[in-house]
Amino acid sequence: MKLWIRRLAQHSLTCTALLLTAGVILTPAGAAEKPGKGKKGKEEAAATAVATPAPTVVSKPKDTTALVRLIDTEIQKRLAADKIPASPRADDAEFLRRVCLDLTGVIPTPEQAATFLDSKDPQKRAKLIDELLASPLYGRHMADIWSDMLLPRNSDNRRLSAAPMETWLEGHFNKNVPWNQFVTELLTASGPQDKNGAVTFFLANPTADKVTDQVSKLFLGVQLQCAQCHNHPFTGWKQKEYWGMATFFTKVKADKVNAAAKNGVTPGVTEAGQPVRKGLPESALNVPAKFLLAEEAKVSSSEAWRPVVAKWMTSSENPFFARAMANRLWFQMYGRGLVNPVDDMHKDNAPSHPELLQGLTRELVASGFDVKHILRAICNSAAYQRTSKPLAGNESDVVLLSHMSVKALSPEQMYDSLSLVIGLKRNEGAQKTGKGPAQTSRSQFVNFFRTDENPDPTEYQGGIPQALRLMNSAQLNRNAELLSKAIKAGEPAKVIEQLYLGTLSRRPTADEAQKMAEYVAKHDTKTAYQDVLWALINTSEFALER
Repeated sequence: MKLWIRRLAQHSLTCTALLLTAGVILTPAGAAEKPGKGKKGKEEAAATAVATPAPTVVSKPKDTTALVRLIDTEIQKRLAADKIPASPRADDAEFLRRVCLDLTGVIPTPEQAATFLDSKDPQKRAKLIDELLASPLYGRHMADIWSDMLLPRNSDNRRLSAAPMETWLEGHFNKNVPWNQFVTELLTASGPQDKNGAVTFFLANPTADKVTDQVSKLFLGVQLQCAQCHNHPFTGWKQKEYWGMATFFTKVKADKVNAAAKNGVTPGVTEAGQPVRKGLPESALNVPAKFLLAEEAKVSSSEAWRPVVAKWMTSSENPFFARAMANRLWFQMYGRGLVNPVDDMHKDNAPSHPELLQGLTRELVASGFDVKHILRAICNSAAYQRTSKPLAGNESDVVLLSHMSVKALSPEQMYDSLSLVIGLKRNEGAQKTGKGPAQTSRSQFVNFFRTDENPDPTEYQGGIPQALRLMNSAQLNRNAELLSKAIKAGEPAKVIEQLYLGTLSRRPTADEAQKMAEYVAKHDTKTAYQDVLWALINTSEFALER
């Protein structure tokens, strides 16, 4: 599958142009649909793409020079040792689309793409990275990533609104709250959901075992749930270790979401005076609270226990916490952790670049747990800015970072990028379905395109239903905002250029431009442009991040 996705990514759009020229690709369903008349029609025509609020005020970035050097030195050291050549630097178009998707979850506008591609500033890549990290879209993208991980999507949570948690996450990421403070606030959250969105985590994971499963994976990087029922035969995790950690969360009292919704009240979380063991599995052990692979906690029955474990967990001395986040940030940008799987870090699962992971961990702590600092360094490295095109001798490399991995757009990235092209709003078409929260067009799209709970970013998970949805949905093929703006450019060559910039963040090759122009010349102009745009958003190049 990885080889297939790579071939798709490198496949030229010439074949698309040929299909258009031959008239094989017909006008998509709904493409010729016109907005209604009157007030409703004006509102539909005025629907905007992803809103861009005012930039977030941020402090001056820390110097990343030493960390960038460490990243490139350690990667080159492994490549040299294994005699694997490194692919060259990505061109501006490839880098632009990649970094925009990785840091803000959406492709650039055609104006942003043209400005960046035409700029002669030698520092334009570093400046772009800073701009993206300062954008409010950064926090929203990070909220999408972490909301998916923190809140299991199952029938027990069908009435739980994720919006308060998403808002809380977005604000904290945009403010660049230090990661240790971030996690402390999350793990100790109490109160009603409408006052503190962080409690959504405990509402979605209402028992101590479920919280422990999530906390150990996401913040410690270990699959501790494997020891819930017995001592794990391979990793060495003991059942007592699992329940010693789970004990810290047995005082959490989370309201039942379905009951709260039925009674029309806001659910919330409190800290009970005594441990609550109701709802735990039969395998649960009643053991003292104990830090993972460390001593028992000195706690009294009268005090809250979550602050105790949060203080231990987020300490700069904790052997798991910073290392797990450094590895997860690397995974986010490359599609593969230095330790892979990203949440299964143990002594028998060695990192591909031990010194690099150690350096990233050390820098995360030294920077005051500054997440943006680590991301800034990764994006400025030569390794991140390499092309995804393999060379002879590194085609089969998926571990040593000789070339950039190709990643499939997440459902959220796909919807937001389509929104930028078509002109949808994030909260468009909110509908109450069943007894759960209202579903917007975005949430419906994301649910339809989400396949696995923890998908591999380098594997394309979509199938025939998803492909047909993109091709035939009237919503996704209505009169696109990008098309309306592009047509104002006048001459066909300029219109086609705008369509390419607005979808693939690059200008067409000479061959593509010629074939597209030939197609437009032989058909009704507006319909032909609609066909070109439809073809572009249904290519593998649009669906993949190279």
